[in-house]
Amino acid sequence: MTDSILRQDIIDELEFDPRFDGEHIGVAVDKNVVSLTGHVNSYAEKVAAITAARRVKGVQAIAENIEVRYPFQKQAADDQIAKRAADILNWDILIPNGAVDVLVQDGWVTLSGNVDWYYNKTAAEDDVRKLSGVRGVTNKITIKPRIEAANVKAKIESALKRHAEVEAKAIRVTVQGGNKVVLEGKVDNWDERRAVENAAWSAAGVASVEDRLTIT
Repeated sequence: MTDSILRQDIIDELEFDPRFDGEHIGVAVDKNVVSLTGHVNSYAEKVAAITAARRVKGVQAIAENIEVRYPFQKQAADDQIAKRAADILNWDILIPNGAVDVLVQDGWVTLSGNVDWYYNKTAAEDDVRKLSGVRGVTNKITIKPRIEAANVKAKIESALKRHAEVEAKAIRVTVQGGNKVVLEGKVDNWDERRAVENAAWSAAGVASVEDRLTIT
């Protein structure tokens, strides 16, 4: 696939997705590496635009410089954003009560703290990025499992075999230090890469995952 064809496919996908207005997003492609520029009306729209670009077959990497420009009437003070973030985190049953700290500066939210599972960490970021006024999120939440890791490699490999969208034979799984998982091999697209990562994170006791997978 040529860069020009891939660029047009991405533009078509951005225009097709109803979650944001792709009219103000610029797309450039160089050897299957995609650069996204322009602006959107919220951080949630920015994330959706990046996700849409990743869906397109042939995309190997993305460099983004999309700016979040909130309409004036929707701008919120940092203390308002912090209060809303704290409230939504407290309401979310997927996040342990009091486990996540919130810091907001110029609309940019930094999350920190310790949780047991990766899904706790991602749930916190998913909650906050939807809030009005948020311009970006830095997720510094640390995974500190209370469960001791056991048979991690075998459990992950079994999980990969169960996934219909994953070619398990192309994936190499190694475990370092008992709770760090290293993923190597080739996948066909971003969705398959994410599925492999999720399988690794779902094994009890995993504290970190190093993704060395390449997209063919």
